[in-house]
Amino acid sequence: MTTPSNLPLFLLGVIGISLSGVMMPGPVTAVTISKGTQHKAAGAMVAIGHAIIELPLIALIYFGLSRFLKLDGVQIGLGLAGGLVLIWMALGVFRTQTMSLGTQYENPHQGAIFAGMLTTAVSPFFFLWWATVGANMIADAQAFGKAGIVALGATHWLCDAGWLLLISWVVFQSKRLWTPTVHRWIFGICALTLAGFGAYSIFSSIKLALAA
Repeated sequence: MTTPSNLPLFLLGVIGISLSGVMMPGPVTAVTISKGTQHKAAGAMVAIGHAIIELPLIALIYFGLSRFLKLDGVQIGLGLAGGLVLIWMALGVFRTQTMSLGTQYENPHQGAIFAGMLTTAVSPFFFLWWATVGANMIADAQAFGKAGIVALGATHWLCDAGWLLLISWVVFQSKRLWTPTVHRWIFGICALTLAGFGAYSIFSSIKLALAA
């Protein structure tokens, strides 16, 4: 993106790019739907876990990490490891299909934060996005000094948190209308989403390794 002449205009661009990314279905969205059945604010907790990984990454890219993330070996390693973990998480979500909608969870907040951290940390697409699109935004933010970097991180995270909170709130408020069949379908779709991204990540990594 071309850097606007003032910070507010730049942040409007950040909002547009951030929302286009966070609104795309992916592992974080799937786990937010799953956790949203436990608590209406689960999306905010997932976003906190997401930020624990994302905000330090923004700082590292600011100091030049994006070149490292673009290396074939790094992308292959992230893809294989991340894909396996996503499939493992999919199995965990699939097992919850048999739970009652009224099942009580010991600490849904803590579980949602950890889920946000894990789905973020093992997603190679997340790192690739920040190594490309995100790196360009960070480069543009530097025109406004350190305040621009901080504003970028805060604005991007607020977009993430707002969208994920909306998802969990809608899921929680609507779950009273769910039949056991709908419950199984929702969790089945979440599990398939995680497994699909995991399988695609592994396939892409193998393809990249063979082409190297």
